Amino acid sequence: MITHSFSIKRYFLLFFVLLFTLSGAQKKFTIVLDAGHGGTDIGTNRKYSDLGTVREKDITLAIVLKLGKMLEKDKDYKVIYTRKFDEYPSLSERTTLANRSKADLFLSIHVNASPSSSTETNGTETFIQGPNQNRTNLEVAKAENDVIYLDEKDREMFASYDPKSPESLIALKIQQSKYLESSLLIGSLVEENFSGKDKRFSRGIKQADLHVLRMNAMPSVLIETGFVNNYEDASYLSSEKGQNDIANSIFDAIQKFKKALERNGGEKGHPKLAEKPEEKPLKNDFRILLMSSPSKYGAGDPALKGLNYILPVKENGFYKYYYGTTNLASVRDANLKTARDAGFNNATSISFVPNQKLGMGFYTLEIAVTDQKLSSNSYILNSLKDVNRDKENGKFYYTYGKFYSLEEAIKTQKELEEKGVKNTVVQKVFK
Repeated sequence: MITHSFSIKRYFLLFFVLLFTLSGAQKKFTIVLDAGHGGTDIGTNRKYSDLGTVREKDITLAIVLKLGKMLEKDKDYKVIYTRKFDEYPSLSERTTLANRSKADLFLSIHVNASPSSSTETNGTETFIQGPNQNRTNLEVAKAENDVIYLDEKDREMFASYDPKSPESLIALKIQQSKYLESSLLIGSLVEENFSGKDKRFSRGIKQADLHVLRMNAMPSVLIETGFVNNYEDASYLSSEKGQNDIANSIFDAIQKFKKALERNGGEKGHPKLAEKPEEKPLKNDFRILLMSSPSKYGAGDPALKGLNYILPVKENGFYKYYYGTTNLASVRDANLKTARDAGFNNATSISFVPNQKLGMGFYTLEIAVTDQKLSSNSYILNSLKDVNRDKENGKFYYTYGKFYSLEEAIKTQKELEEKGVKNTVVQKVFK
């Protein structure tokens, strides 16, 4: 009986020890450190007569290992590395590791470069996920996202994503809003340390749609530690002192960040963000007018600067090219910004009343423009009845249908596309 009682006490003691141990483990602040590039992906690099070849993949790994060593000395932190030696984990592997680990913070370390072989541009900058897409940020996004093509898993996961398409980037802008505040905080602390502690030039915090950030369900930043094609930066980045300085500044920023989150409270140590009121739809639809031209451009034409979802509408002999359609003000403004960032500086937002019937005239579909008459055996003439033909300035214009609202014309246009009649244009006829 005494033995049995002692056994129960011993098991209870063991239970509480385990409970205490597990609860202590759960309190660890988990950080994923990502050394950018690696393996066959060298990243940006430059060769110097005295420094040799300075390679991004080597610098990022050196800084990450130094930073990880500092963090591992503190029992409050749990450190997870996406790589600890010269290998290339795919973007999907890096983000999946972070998400499965339920990390509290994701830091991706990189080295910057401008297109020229050498530059006077120098300094650090930290990127957080977001919709700001000036030309500089777009170039950074393209450079960092291009590694999608290096790995089969990434190509499969991001099959529909084109790093060079502005609207592929803008489509990501909402996904990280939940962690934007925390990401901005850690980014600010890192850049403050670079400029204050290390006396380096900070280019600030910027937003760019980077896949290594947008797939993460946690605060995430990508830190550009300097320019490899700036000699002073390259010397600093390849030196033991420079790498230690950078690691120390990031370590200090992490400590401040963790304390700030603990003060703010919130689930899993993240600040509670105020809920935004639900956006109400506008009465009208909005399309972005990119340009008006006498030339007809098909999908993928360089004149459209990589934008998709273009609706050409022909009026009085000119083709007006409209981008996107929405009845939400936030999406309208985002579409306008995307158009201007793509190079359409005079793009403007145009209001359309949904299903508005034309008081005068009608819409039709321009289905072909040819130098010679279409053959009686042509697919178009055999597939459609009541096709109209007009000749103007030596060209033959074939049109089909009569519609009294833009929506009716677009609906028929899609039906024709399914039948194989493509590259039609909605035409507004004034009669």
